[in-house]
Amino acid sequence: MNLQPINSNLLPKLKVCGLTKPEQIQELISMRVDFLGFIFYEKSPRYVLNHLSLEEISTINHQGKVGVFVNEELDIIVKIVQHADLNFVQLHGDESNDFILGLRQKLNPKVGIIKVIRIGNIDSDNKDKIAQTLSSNLQPVTYYLFDTDSKAFGGTGKQFDWNILNDFTIPLPYFLSGGISEENIRNTETLKKRPFALDINSKFETEPGNKDIDRIKKFKNLYQQNR
Repeated sequence: MNLQPINSNLLPKLKVCGLTKPEQIQELISMRVDFLGFIFYEKSPRYVLNHLSLEEISTINHQGKVGVFVNEELDIIVKIVQHADLNFVQLHGDESNDFILGLRQKLNPKVGIIKVIRIGNIDSDNKDKIAQTLSSNLQPVTYYLFDTDSKAFGGTGKQFDWNILNDFTIPLPYFLSGGISEENIRNTETLKKRPFALDINSKFETEPGNKDIDRIKKFKNLYQQNR
């Protein structure tokens, strides 16, 4: 596929999620990937603690280490963030406003919070729920992340209809996730509010947790050649 680079003035940052292998993490750091995602959800096939300890994660020299949590206890999140020296917490479950406020109070102020909004079947009730979430504009939230809804809480490689985002006022910078690949990356140009960052995972794996580094390099070069 011979595509020309996307307009370099509108380039999003890049997050690679579901990391488990130290050598691949170091390659991504050398590629200047902006965010490194570590999944702390035991039911995920990319559960990082099956591969790396909190101490090992803490020694990774990067300012964009993201811990992904799904309906986890507040104190456990705080403990993991501290011991793994994470820079961001990504809440991928059904965490309430009160939970997020409580988490913000216990986290170091330098740690950002990314709240995931999962998008599935879009009927009027779901659209109202998403609009209400966005209009609340939670002050403790640093970024939103839009992903395809699934029982697995992400990592499906399936894309939702990105154009639905044009129906909402999005008050914060956001990550776009859910089946992003070389074939559909240009579709982001139809979005009225462009993503702050792209979040890639299962489309760039040979198996869960094992990234195809060469493919990630090609994808990054596709739209970030002049960055």
